[in-house]
Amino acid sequence: MREASFYIAEEGGKVKCILCPKNCSISEGNTGVCGVRENFSGKLYSLAYSKPIALHLDPIEKKPLYHFFPGSKILSIGTYGCNLNCRFCQNSDISQEFRKEDFDNLEEVTPEQVVQICSKYGYKFAAFTYNEPSVFFEYMFDIAVICKKNDIKTVVVSNGQINKEPMLKLIEYIDAFNIDLKSFNPDFYRKICGGDILTTKQTIETIVEKKKHLEVTFLLIENLNDNESEFVELCKYLSGLDKNIVLHISRAFPRYKMEFEPTPLILISKFEDTAKKYLNYVYTGNI
Repeated sequence: MREASFYIAEEGGKVKCILCPKNCSISEGNTGVCGVRENFSGKLYSLAYSKPIALHLDPIEKKPLYHFFPGSKILSIGTYGCNLNCRFCQNSDISQEFRKEDFDNLEEVTPEQVVQICSKYGYKFAAFTYNEPSVFFEYMFDIAVICKKNDIKTVVVSNGQINKEPMLKLIEYIDAFNIDLKSFNPDFYRKICGGDILTTKQTIETIVEKKKHLEVTFLLIENLNDNESEFVELCKYLSGLDKNIVLHISRAFPRYKMEFEPTPLILISKFEDTAKKYLNYVYTGNI
């Protein structure tokens, strides 16, 4: 375990995690919503530190990143946990359906060892992905700092649910982002995902302001977030920030707590045509 970076002590031995907009107030022995940040004797600790469940070499396009060193291979790192609880979660086995005791069965891989793996095999890119990387902030941050010293470029694939202060600390060591923008409807974020759209928008805007490479993924689900007028507003929002932001429209499949038909290809194509009216680079995925 590693002591968390962003929390404050509260009365009665509780701690308040201020890493993400959940701002969980956590009592002794419990974790926050993410399931991986625990109050231990009045201090907040990351259970995920140096405990990856995956270290895989992927094509960089799989993140997806299409305009950031295409054709490259990237070492991808993930753990357990997420600070959203999307009812349609596409990787619920690692994001939702785990216990904190599962960390006991994982082999420790320190930040230094991750970078040693990159150096040994000549990997020039590392991604924090698979689950939501903000929940293992300290592990991600320490790896990113060492990567920067070793000329290894870093990528974050995230839902964007991170508070401004930790985001500003992290972004100095990250080269590229892919952010999931799940809808442009605040009620959808709150009721279906358990999240806050304003925080994700704030994260996107910070990335643009800091001039980091940004690509955005929109997971299109028929009869759930396929309101075309809302999607037009989403595209206008991104275009207003930068018409060159890359947008990926991704096909959804039934997962976790929701049953639905895979997104029809004709709907994917329709939304692709709509997005191309506002943005210069639009791609479809999971087809």
